[in-house]
Amino acid sequence: MGDTLEFSDIYQEVKGSWNDGRLRFSKQNVVYKSSKTGKVDSIQAGELNLAQWRRVCLGHGIKLGTSSGHVYKYDGFRDTDFEKISEFFKANYKVELTEKDMCVKGWNWGTAKFSGPLLSFEVNDSTAFEVPLSNVSQCATGKNEVTLEFHQNDDTEVSLMEVRFYVPPNQSDERQDPVEAFAENVLSKADVIQATGDAVCIFKELQCLTPRGRYDIRIYPTFLHLHGKTFDYKIPYTTVLRLFLLPHKDQRQMFFVISLDPPIKQGQTRYHFLILLFSKEEDLSLTLNMSEEDVERRFEGKLSKNMSGSLYEMVSRVMKALVNRKITVPGNFQGHSGAQCITCSYKASSGLLYPLERGFIYVHKPPVHLRFEEISCVNFARGTTTTRSFDFEIETKQGNQYTFSSIEREEYGKLFDFVNAKKLNIKNRGFKELTVQFTYRA
Repeated sequence: MGDTLEFSDIYQEVKGSWNDGRLRFSKQNVVYKSSKTGKVDSIQAGELNLAQWRRVCLGHGIKLGTSSGHVYKYDGFRDTDFEKISEFFKANYKVELTEKDMCVKGWNWGTAKFSGPLLSFEVNDSTAFEVPLSNVSQCATGKNEVTLEFHQNDDTEVSLMEVRFYVPPNQSDERQDPVEAFAENVLSKADVIQATGDAVCIFKELQCLTPRGRYDIRIYPTFLHLHGKTFDYKIPYTTVLRLFLLPHKDQRQMFFVISLDPPIKQGQTRYHFLILLFSKEEDLSLTLNMSEEDVERRFEGKLSKNMSGSLYEMVSRVMKALVNRKITVPGNFQGHSGAQCITCSYKASSGLLYPLERGFIYVHKPPVHLRFEEISCVNFARGTTTTRSFDFEIETKQGNQYTFSSIEREEYGKLFDFVNAKKLNIKNRGFKELTVQFTYRA
């Protein structure tokens, strides 16, 4: 048997939506990478303490548990995969892959068991269904009843809004209300955002491009709170996918971009990106609302109690430490004017396109982030209205097309060389020589 096992088209359920990706078992760890978001789950081999093989709606699935209490579930395996995965687990992880039967009787009464981050509903000791408690947005109690409400996922056609459990009274123990005990178990692991306690720090009146307005940003240990004149948002750090720090073309301003999944909502509008705009000249002295010992223990040198510097540096530094994500900055690309971005138009608005080390990001209206691994090909096209510009088209593997138009023709050589160096598939490779000749004649 080899050192690794790899499986493609393996699915992970995220709030009712199936995300496909690749799963790799190696001697050191288990790694799953989502094709949709690029998010990576990495489980160290030494942490694995549970492995179950189950029959699920997408063929067969595997449920993995760790010593820290986390649970991971991946579906889409074939029946024939069981034997080789089982042997690999025994040889490398010293964990036995056990077969677990699910209850398919359709009964709606049984036993609710709380195990780590899951609420498991069991009928005759067989699991009927499981509820990841991190998906719970609200928990309400009534007489002999507990109602769970769930965070919604915009990518699903049908969403589960709520589940109600009837909890019979406990005749033997009158001191403890079983309904309250049930609710406490749920709330201890649920993702219910409550602004209790003091904020770590507060940034006043920051300029936000999407959603537009000026917001006070209160930084709490597990979420950030955007407070504006009209709208209020609480954003858990678990929903932050990526952080970007991008210099404006004028060299006087900086964009700080926070990528979110799921997005925040304002009426019917969804915001997958939170974009802040800073002036480089704006400075700030910041004092964290924690003792020096707590700061050192919590952030391990990433932050200090008293800090000063540019406002954008303070915000990005605090966010990086709390979200525990690295900040993506532009790579070695340099345009015709010396800037690290290209002026262009997308749809009806003018903006800036940043070629990054692993993708492109366009700001700011609407923001677009495209990773190289989801790009099928790119295309350089002549401008439709004038010969002094060209269009840059990106086609994704899902069949979506993004056209960035009105790019100055002087940027062509730099962008072509960048795309070529990144080994992206160029539709019209013979177009470069044609454009260069055309440029010199003009």
